[in-house]
Amino acid sequence: MSINLSHFSAAVVFALFTSIVFGITQRNSTRDQIRYGLYCFAMFVGGVFVAGWLMALIRR
Repeated sequence: MSINLSHFSAAVVFALFTSIVFGITQRNSTRDQIRYGLYCFAMFVGGVFVAGWLMALIRR
C-alpha cells in the first residue's frame, strides 16, 4: 500500500496535524482550541499559497 501525495496535499496534511497540536497545546477552553486550530490551519494554507505565488514569480 502506498500513498502518493502532491506537494500541496502534503502541506495541507502537515497543516492539519500541526494546527490540531497547536490548538490543543496553546489554548485552555475547547472553544478557544477549535478557533485557534482553525486560525492556524488557515494561516498555514494561506502561507502555502503565498509561497507558491512567490516561487512562480521568481521562476519567471
